[in-house]
Parts: sequence; structure tokens; C-alpha cells
Amino acid sequence: MKTLCKMKDIIKALATFEERFEKTHQISLNEALLLCVLHESEKEMTPTNLAKSTDLSTSHTSKVIRILEEKKLIQRKLGHVDRRLMYFHLTEQGDRVVAHLQIEETMIPELLSPLFK
Repeated sequence: MKTLCKMKDIIKALATFEERFEKTHQISLNEALLLCVLHESEKEMTPTNLAKSTDLSTSHTSKVIRILEEKKLIQRKLGHVDRRLMYFHLTEQGDRVVAHLQIEETMIPELLSPLFK
């Protein structure tokens, strides 16, 4: 039972972190994860690549992509060889958000802080 109670505390700490993060940056953690993957990628990223890199389902990845496009943080480009493929990259505004995320620190809940040292 102790393990289960500890898991409850971890889930609560993660929820607190996500809430603070979203208030501070006006984007969700999943949106930030996708931006980070695009920022760190050395190759063009398809929706399938993004889903695998973030461990999000393909349907959830599509939703996050749509939201980031609406916020003008990412942009799609059609493939040169196969025009059915879509590739995504950060916009200038997306680059600025990622730069801000690297500078700005969100308060890490005490329970999770040992993981970031």
C-alpha cells in the first residue's frame, strides 16, 4: 500500500507541475515536449516521428500539432519526393518560445526536485 500512496503523491506533484508550467508559459507540457523534439531534431520530422519521439499516441500527436499550428509555433511543409508526406519545423515564434523555455524555470514540486539535480 505504501507504494500506491507514493505513486499518488508523484501523480499529484506532476499535476501541480503541469498546472504551473501551463500558467507560466501558456502552453501544455505535451506542446512543449513536441517543440523541444523539433528544436533538437537534426532531421525533418513527420507526425509519426514526432509521436515516437514524444511517446504520445498518433491521434494525440495530431491534436498537439494542430494546436501548435494554430498558435503559429510550428509550420508544415510537404515532402519533396513524396508530396503526401508532411514535415514539421519550428517557426520564428516557435524558436523564441523554445529559447524562453530554456531560460525560464518553472518551480519544480519538492517531491520531484531530486530528479532534476
